[in-house]
Amino acid sequence: MSRNRGCLANSVLFLVIVLIPVVGHIIETVLLFEDEHSVVGNILWLVIIWSTPILGPLLYLLFGQNRRRGRIMFGQASYGQSQAV
Repeated sequence: MSRNRGCLANSVLFLVIVLIPVVGHIIETVLLFEDEHSVVGNILWLVIIWSTPILGPLLYLLFGQNRRRGRIMFGQASYGQSQAV
């Protein structure tokens, strides 16, 4: 009976150590391609994200994302701006 507990613990450990960071890296890669970087900038950020396990995605979230996207304005419709002519 104790052998089955070891198998379950190894499976949970595998999920925490391997699968969750890989999914996080894939999400970061998708976010990277949605931003408007140059080709060289994309390649450099991909190298940084995938070569450093925890620090790379954190660096991209802090410094790599373009902040020029439109911000959400509460109380205004975001789907179209009508102007009176």
